[in-house]
Amino acid sequence: MMPGMPERRTHDYLRHGITSLFAAFNIADGTVISELHRRHRAIEFRKFLTAIDKAAPARLDVHLVCDSYATHTTAEIRTWLARHPRLHVHFTPTGSSWMNQVPVNRPSGRRHARVS
Repeated sequence: MMPGMPERRTHDYLRHGITSLFAAFNIADGTVISELHRRHRAIEFRKFLTAIDKAAPARLDVHLVCDSYATHTTAEIRTWLARHPRLHVHFTPTGSSWMNQVPVNRPSGRRHARVS
C-alpha cells in the first residue's frame, strides 16, 4: 500500500467481529457515558438506558436524541421508558442526516466516563 492511498477490500472480505457503541453526551459539561456491546439489540439498549438513569442526577430530566433504528423503538423499550418518565426520547427523522455529537465534541484529551 502506498502512502495516501486507501486500503482496498475484495468482494470476499470477511469481518472478524463488530462492536456496538452506545454513547450519551452531556452538552452542558461535555462528559460522555458509554458502553460497548457485542450486539445492538433492545436488551443492550435497555441496559444502556439504565446506566444513564443511574448516572444522571435524580433531580434532572434527561433528554435523549436517538435515530429511529428499530432497537430504539421496540415494545420493550417503550414499556421501560413509560416506567422512567424523566427520560424523554426524541427521534431524528427517518433517513435524515445528523451529526454525531459524541466524537465532534470530545477532544482526544477530555476525560471519558465509562459505565460498565
